[in-house]
Amino acid sequence: MDSLTQIVLGSTVAGLAAPSRYRRPAMALGAALGTLPDLDVFWFSFADSDFVTTVTWHRGPSHSLIVLALLGVVLWLMGRRLLPAVREAPRQWLCAILLALLTHPLLDAFTVYGTQLLWPLPGRPVMWSTLFIIDPLYTLPLLVGVIGAAVLARRPPSSSEGRGAAAPSTKWLWAGLVLSSAYLAWTIGAKLWVHHVADRSLASQGLEHAPRFSTPLPFNTVLWRVIVMAPDGYYIGDRSLIADDGPMVFQFHPSETELLTALSSQPQMQRLLWFTHGFVGARPETDDSGDTRLVVSDLRMGIEPNYSFRYDVAHKTEDGNWMPKAIIERAPARGDRWEALDWVWRRIWDSEARQTP
Repeated sequence: MDSLTQIVLGSTVAGLAAPSRYRRPAMALGAALGTLPDLDVFWFSFADSDFVTTVTWHRGPSHSLIVLALLGVVLWLMGRRLLPAVREAPRQWLCAILLALLTHPLLDAFTVYGTQLLWPLPGRPVMWSTLFIIDPLYTLPLLVGVIGAAVLARRPPSSSEGRGAAAPSTKWLWAGLVLSSAYLAWTIGAKLWVHHVADRSLASQGLEHAPRFSTPLPFNTVLWRVIVMAPDGYYIGDRSLIADDGPMVFQFHPSETELLTALSSQPQMQRLLWFTHGFVGARPETDDSGDTRLVVSDLRMGIEPNYSFRYDVAHKTEDGNWMPKAIIERAPARGDRWEALDWVWRRIWDSEARQTP
């Protein structure tokens, strides 16, 4: 999720878990810890990492529940030694620190990007994909709750818990957390319903056992996309929970799957296919200079053909053969993203809305 969402989520859970007389500093600590895992992007910039390494290692060790739990305990031990407030209520502060850290990767797992929750244990990144990476309807309740709690929270003059001062801020935080969690539950139900509709349509086409995934399209959870992999390409189907009725319609898109298989022994390609769960499309593209290259698109993120992550994996030689690149590079974006977003808005309300090619 975006940084603002992680900040207000971390602030909310830490503010509720820590002693109420320290609500404001606890919320500030939670905000910092809530965004801490995403700071790995600075490491990739500093290390001058290649594109595949940056993409596939983000949400890796820095988002591991195992690593973050250990980090949380270390921070708590330091706080208990150095800060009187932590020594007063060690269990509450331990909960505040762990919740602020661990809710970050758990929320990220609800997006489609892929979060390595149990690194270094083997397994593919988790992508429950019920939320787009920016969803105002999830973020807004948390943001309002944090602002309200920050305004109302007061540190009482005595060492005892000031219930009268803490109660209003507690209610604001709980209200934000309950509303955002209810919305998250709605996204899970919406995804299950879309799968149910897609299953019926795919069964009629003999694709009931084909690999597939679903994800909400940008900035909403009422328009969903289902992508189904086939031996020679992939199918795309959209479902608006507002405008659509009846069977789900899927459109086929060809892909150079045999060529992709031939190139899959290359280490970076293996890493890329692991990270994407194999949900990629491959097509030759000719640039302005006349060179032909094979571009692999991550089908999980973006709208055909405007995918967010496109990889230049091989180029065609003069004798017609394909030469894999030792270092896979990012391919230029295609299409107009604003036009794509305009189509998303129209498609939510209109089952006949057509996307501009």
